[in-house]
Amino acid sequence: MQSAFSQEEPSSIQRMFARIAPRYDLANTLLSLGMDALWRRRVGRAVAAWNPAYVLDLATGSGALALEILRENPGTRLVGADFCLPMLVIARQRGLKELVAADGLSLPFGENQFDAVTVAFGLRNMASWETALGEMGRVLRQSGHVLILDFSLPKQPLLPFYRFYLHRILPKLAGWVTGTPEAYQYFGDSIEAFPKGETMLELMTRCGFIDCQATPLSCGIVTVYTGKKP
Repeated sequence: MQSAFSQEEPSSIQRMFARIAPRYDLANTLLSLGMDALWRRRVGRAVAAWNPAYVLDLATGSGALALEILRENPGTRLVGADFCLPMLVIARQRGLKELVAADGLSLPFGENQFDAVTVAFGLRNMASWETALGEMGRVLRQSGHVLILDFSLPKQPLLPFYRFYLHRILPKLAGWVTGTPEAYQYFGDSIEAFPKGETMLELMTRCGFIDCQATPLSCGIVTVYTGKKP
């Protein structure tokens, strides 16, 4: 399955994220009304329940989720990977030590290395969801866990109001906050196109994961998907 970015040049996507990197976290906090911190805390605790020794945070961006995972899992070794160097610069400034410039479709890691792989709001932007999930499974150890946090859509009666915000209000606010309005023009369409609920669970199963589960948060605005490598 191809993402909304499947026809875009990877370099153009990198440039887009590079431009918004300095205000990326501020935009996320304002546009989510502060709920992004709650979502990351939920993920950190979910990862802690697996007690992983070695974690890969894919599409780590500015490192916000990686830092929360480490806070909840103080003995864990974590590697953050992202294809946008300006994002990694911010992550390093925030204290993350192990960072790798990497494309999620071709990870520079050997097989069976990590106990858990996490990706927050990154899989949606990759050109091939199946390829990215296949790479996550490849670098996971047997019985290792994958966790995906991404936007979904709430149910009625909230859905029409949320769609109005998503397509009409959010791009303008994000453009004002980041100074780069074009960076968020794709945002609503990418969320609409991204697999949700049972569709995502079926995709994860096809990519080789078992025990796949979906946990909606904040009335379904985001969903946490988890699975396990056999």
